[in-house]
Amino acid sequence: MKVLVTGSSQGIGRAIAERFLSQGHTVYGIDRQEGGIVSERYTHFQCDVRDREGLPELSGIEILINNAGTQNEDDIDINLKALIYITEKYGVQPAIRSILNIGSASAHTGAEFPEYCASKGGVLAYTKNVALRVARFGATCNSLDPGGVFTPLNECVTSDPELFAEIMNETPLRRWASSEEIADWAYFLTVTNKFCTGQSILVDGGESINFHFVWKED
Repeated sequence: MKVLVTGSSQGIGRAIAERFLSQGHTVYGIDRQEGGIVSERYTHFQCDVRDREGLPELSGIEILINNAGTQNEDDIDINLKALIYITEKYGVQPAIRSILNIGSASAHTGAEFPEYCASKGGVLAYTKNVALRVARFGATCNSLDPGGVFTPLNECVTSDPELFAEIMNETPLRRWASSEEIADWAYFLTVTNKFCTGQSILVDGGESINFHFVWKED
């Protein structure tokens, strides 16, 4: 199948692109950084997802994965507005089989930077909107909402032993996911899955269900 992955140069996006390539799919990547994937079935377009005039003309995309995102840097423009434009340009069309938006557990908990939470919360609502509109093509649209993942974006906390230990205390499974683990979920939701749609799938090690129950001791 023809697969388009945004934010494909590193982290989750690169792992997803490599996962699809390993299964024989044709993959197109869009990223403002240079591409590092070497494969005859991979084509990289170096451009910003916000640059409507600079985006490539691609037709017949069957799987669209909106992974490009940022944290505390024009979050609403990149994480939400650009995602909407990319989806309308490449995803809402007869050839589409599945659309997956990479969201965040923060959309459910609100526990991060204000604009980041708002942008990812918008993704949840937009996912439902798109699911309704692509259903006529027999296609699905979901969001995959990770908690902590080992990516370059998170190195500022994963490289700090004291801070990371504190984070682990808030994560019931006491670990973070790898990018490859998230890529497995992305592949399942877009290729294996044919019936789940309009849903937001939390993959966060239990982070969002953690709470501190306060009660009077006997």
